[in-house]
Amino acid sequence: MVACVLRSFAVALLVLGAATRAESQWLKLALPDQPRNPDGTTNLKAPPPRAADGKPDLSGVWRAASNRYIGDLGADVAGGVPFQPHAAAIYRERLANNGLERPSGKCLPKGVPEGMTIRGYPIKIVQTPKLTMVLYEIFVAWRQIHTDGRNFSGFARNPSEIHPAWLGYSIGRWDADTFVVETIGINDRTWLDDSGYPHSDALKITERMRRLDFGRLEIEFTFDDSKTYTRPWSVKVLFELVPDTELLEYVCENERDLPHMVGK
Repeated sequence: MVACVLRSFAVALLVLGAATRAESQWLKLALPDQPRNPDGTTNLKAPPPRAADGKPDLSGVWRAASNRYIGDLGADVAGGVPFQPHAAAIYRERLANNGLERPSGKCLPKGVPEGMTIRGYPIKIVQTPKLTMVLYEIFVAWRQIHTDGRNFSGFARNPSEIHPAWLGYSIGRWDADTFVVETIGINDRTWLDDSGYPHSDALKITERMRRLDFGRLEIEFTFDDSKTYTRPWSVKVLFELVPDTELLEYVCENERDLPHMVGK
């Protein structure tokens, strides 16, 4: 919510300071190479753009189409999320405690997909032939998705090479027009959503990203963690393009809410 307020406030300042040069107004500017409607707005229903190699270009500033999945990532899972008994107990405890111990309440990073599914904090995808970056507005974080031919075989031969990270280690490949990303090596301190879905350091996340048209991106997340869940489970999250803008910088450096939060 803080970033939403800051974003609105910043836009208001830009309106008040209309005498400044347009090039400096990075929160509201007409980006080049955007398909336009007759009124000058971005044509969000235009076909997906293509990169030089012919693959869909996922680049852009995106936000979750709703806050449905930040509050309950498993809301659409048929039959409910398949918790192991001990993981179900952890989840019930976090719910009962109103999420008081969530890592972000202590200025710790949000992981995958939690840091992507908050509508008020957009992400930016920057796609190049050998590396795709996912930049997070919240906590000024980033992910590297390598598409240079590397694989996880070295980790498999020597698991001690994996130093668990907040956002893990990601490798991407194309399956026709779908960008498939596999992520491992995530530390067990993150939550999958704000309500408290847990995971272990054995978690493997597979994302299937499809740009449906210029203004919509669908990501299917599959979570495979035998230490926490009885089987892999998936959820599809829709993202919408935020045209003609850039990310703000959000740094959690003055946390004062936690002492006033009430658990159970």
